[in-house]
Amino acid sequence: MKIKTLKNISFLLLIWGFSSLCSAQQEAQFTQYMFNKLSYNPGYAGTSGSICMTGLYRDQWMGLTLDAPTVGGTAGVTPKTFLFTLDSPIPFLHGGVGATIMADKVGYTSSVNISFDYAYHVFWGAGVLSVGLEGALNNYTIDFSGLVPPDGLTGDPSNPVSSLGDDPLLNNEKASEMLTDVSLGLFYQVPGRAHAGIAIKNILAAKSETLNYQNTRCIYLMGGYEYTLPAKPSIRILPSALVKTADFSIFQIDLSCLVEYQRLVWGGLSYRYQDAIAVLAGVNWKKLRLGLSYDFTTSSLGGISKPGRSKGSMELYLRFCFDIVLPPKPPSSYQNTRYLL
Repeated sequence: MKIKTLKNISFLLLIWGFSSLCSAQQEAQFTQYMFNKLSYNPGYAGTSGSICMTGLYRDQWMGLTLDAPTVGGTAGVTPKTFLFTLDSPIPFLHGGVGATIMADKVGYTSSVNISFDYAYHVFWGAGVLSVGLEGALNNYTIDFSGLVPPDGLTGDPSNPVSSLGDDPLLNNEKASEMLTDVSLGLFYQVPGRAHAGIAIKNILAAKSETLNYQNTRCIYLMGGYEYTLPAKPSIRILPSALVKTADFSIFQIDLSCLVEYQRLVWGGLSYRYQDAIAVLAGVNWKKLRLGLSYDFTTSSLGGISKPGRSKGSMELYLRFCFDIVLPPKPPSSYQNTRYLL
């Protein structure tokens, strides 16, 4: 019975795992990764020189449905992710700090992850080299009450589910556990020209006995370049790349190129190997940056004309940066030559 139940659950967990490269959903993927460096590399914290808040919402594989029956209807199989980051330089700490909150839901599984970062900055050559450390709290939850074991199926298409069956695992309402993990990152940036970084996430590979689940160590390589056209200085070309691997057993690469005009509007294309081709566009207004991307699914999950297949993924990006300028400290004492006579 247990084996049959695990087979029934396997499809949902497969979708859960596909929502990111790195073992389940704690490492979600984003098309606008070039604007979300902190979630990939703790060494990025504070390198922008400003206090920055970033928000991302991703609705992945829209339209993809699960044919298997579920109690109370579908909970929504496709991944939906919300992410918020905050980072700032801290001069007296010789670096910067950051924090990330990510909420992710896939069907009857969900997670809330909170991480805190510190990066030590060193001037090196023409740029700044940062060494970052991250501590993370990851809460994972599975709602077993919505899943249906084989003995709960009636065989009647009009009423496929009669009960939850007699599996004690699936009769539990919810199971959750909090895991802790750490990450390390190196990030190098030449302001206005280029950046590159490498990070190792989930170094401890924390394990949950309750959920029979374990974090996977992930390695991220990222880089980008900023090129201003000599004949058209109002136009910048912004190529970037992100390479991801989970325990060196699975690899994925994102290649992107954006074109920015007068630092006001931008747009471009992105390609994720064996997954999607994306269109990106956005606008900069003073200290606010707004972006939108749409992925066209190229894997076997996609099919605009096929019912129940992915119609693509949508992502909304918002970023706001500002500086705090402290007024000069007034002198604590005054001197006047009149009192010296």
